[in-house]
Amino acid sequence: MKQTITTRCVLGTLLLTLGPSAAQAAVALDRTRAILNEGDKSVSMNVTNQSNDTPYLAQGWLEDPQGNKVNSPLAVLPPVQRLEPGAKTQVRVQSTPAVAQLPQDRESLFYFNLREIPPRSEKSNTLQIALQTRIKLFYRPKAIAATQRDMDNPWQEKITLQRQGDRYQVHNPTPYYVTIVDGGSTKGANLPGFDAVMIAPKSSATLNVAASKLGNAPVLTYINDWGGRPQLTFNCQGNTCQVDLGKRSK
Repeated sequence: MKQTITTRCVLGTLLLTLGPSAAQAAVALDRTRAILNEGDKSVSMNVTNQSNDTPYLAQGWLEDPQGNKVNSPLAVLPPVQRLEPGAKTQVRVQSTPAVAQLPQDRESLFYFNLREIPPRSEKSNTLQIALQTRIKLFYRPKAIAATQRDMDNPWQEKITLQRQGDRYQVHNPTPYYVTIVDGGSTKGANLPGFDAVMIAPKSSATLNVAASKLGNAPVLTYINDWGGRPQLTFNCQGNTCQVDLGKRSK
């Protein structure tokens, strides 16, 4: 998956994964990812009905990393609301007392889902499709709250690569999730078939493309807190590669 937002087409039990060019949701979210900091208690997201003539219901809910619906330790308010044509509103994700049970030394991952529900058609034999948007939501405890220094020196620059055969394994020593969406041998060059990978805090994951295609100075593209796509250029010595801070993406 190249895009951060997953748009789904839902009809009864039919569920299809569509790219942004394949379907355009009428009910739109204002971001591609969300971060709930412990000190904020809640995070608000703007929702817009982009239709000029049709009202929609907007249904929101959360899932855990396994895809199970949850309403604790985080909850969506309101779970369902009506949007008139062209209207804007907000949906909130807020913490419950059970949030104290989440790890306090690293981020926790959830998925926020927003489904548009069109009004019942008065015409017979009409096919109605409800589009669904799914984005990542990270809960970030106070112990790892991002400072301005963290913003100026992104934690993604701490990841390393270890060559194992003809694959690179990405090691993430940080308490944050790191999402790699593209890779190449030079800046601006992306390998066909590169699969995005998200590395959990203090863990590792293997890139699906051949290390020989990435070369000895791989360039990986990651997603930052604002949905931007900076690049990391690595310098490899033997089988180990570290980010070359002298070639920091600007």
